[in-house]
Amino acid sequence: MTAASWQGLPAGFTVRLGRHTRVADDGAVLVGGSPTRVARLKPPARAHLRAGEVVVRDATSAALAEHLMATGLADPVASALPPVGLDRLTVVIPVKDRPAQLRRLLASLPKGLAGTVVVDDGSAAPQAVARIVGDHEATLVVRAVSGGPAAARNDGLRRVQTEFVAFVDSDAAVDPGCFETLLRHFADPRLALVAPRVLGLDSAAPNWITRYENARSSLDLGRDAGSVRPRSRITWLSSTCVLARVDVLRSLDPEGFDDSMHVAEDVDLVWRLVDAGHRARFDPTASVRHEHRTELRRWLGRKFFYGTGADALARRHPGDVAPVVLPPWGALVLGAALAQRRWSLPLIAVTVAVVTARIARRLPHVRAARRLATRLTGFGLSAVAAQGVALLVRHWWPLAAVGSLFSRRVRRAAAVAAIADAAWEYARLRPGLDPLRFALARRLDDAAYGAGVWWGALRGRSIRALLPAITTRQRRS
Repeated sequence: MTAASWQGLPAGFTVRLGRHTRVADDGAVLVGGSPTRVARLKPPARAHLRAGEVVVRDATSAALAEHLMATGLADPVASALPPVGLDRLTVVIPVKDRPAQLRRLLASLPKGLAGTVVVDDGSAAPQAVARIVGDHEATLVVRAVSGGPAAARNDGLRRVQTEFVAFVDSDAAVDPGCFETLLRHFADPRLALVAPRVLGLDSAAPNWITRYENARSSLDLGRDAGSVRPRSRITWLSSTCVLARVDVLRSLDPEGFDDSMHVAEDVDLVWRLVDAGHRARFDPTASVRHEHRTELRRWLGRKFFYGTGADALARRHPGDVAPVVLPPWGALVLGAALAQRRWSLPLIAVTVAVVTARIARRLPHVRAARRLATRLTGFGLSAVAAQGVALLVRHWWPLAAVGSLFSRRVRRAAAVAAIADAAWEYARLRPGLDPLRFALARRLDDAAYGAGVWWGALRGRSIRALLPAITTRQRRS
């Protein structure tokens, strides 16, 4: 049996069950993934799952590892994968002014890289950028007219002659071992792009904004690894730092990033790669540091800017952009809760009971199917509640604000959502910030992003980025 016939995964490729994957029925059943599913392992496959890990040794173990990765039940163990030399990696850095930040980034890059390409995207003081690039013996590409980060990255990509490329924004710094860890993931031949966790840079004088961002940055995708694709737990990756296969990027149409996009171009790239049959991954064991904005107006402006990208994404990827994605029963529960009528709680209780019974009937191969069905329904109910809160305080807050002027029920729902969201996030994150200022920052964050979504929709004359998605497709394993 050759490695090529093992789903393309090489011998020794190792995956480990995710932190949220649960094992039941003495290892015969796995519960987890994104979206959540129940998978029953046949005896030959079960024999390869040892201590929560699968090591590729034959066709069966390769097929199992592939299935666990594809469903989000398990993730590759980077430390168990073969190392890739840094001499196979070129770094591309788009920059516009920011000479001090560029110097810091270049100093943080590891030794042994094949090369570094700095693309000056129309800086007002190009001499300062050129001097720093020369000091670090990097290659300088100068654009006479600014075309945005996507165009600058693509200009750099055209100069790359190595197998892999790393795009790193100039306001970041690379932590030791980051590139080495991420490169190991390319042992998976279907992997096209991988990204690290984005943490905040230590500040000599942090204020309440930086303390909030260090705990709840829009760029920080958390501490759980995962596959990246639309409508999953991790739907996007930040171009603050991404590593990719050069040949795959050049095979896309358009090549690399979409030059016409000045926001959300990183999300678009990931989704185009996934649509083409490739994989993208997030690995939080590798990290970079980002210089968060500290001034209120610039911070809110950036959040607003992020929100404006939703309309462009909705046009390019219809069906993948929605403020919430709900099953029909979830939409019914959410509508009943928002109605706040006498019949609301009875209707929710009946709906939950029916859903639990339906799930239990679909699990005849699982012991204690009713208990597992109750648990799965509970997970689903929590997800529905979280999405309902997000609608009120983030995506649809302008509607909630107008509705609050005329309806006591809307005021009550919006107030409960705002308080519950801030309290839950504060308890979950334990930020280095008092609860009051954290709650204020949380609401400003959501308000700015939501305003950006609405502005993008108005400017694009389309509400598709504001419409919830109701999914009826049943997923089985």
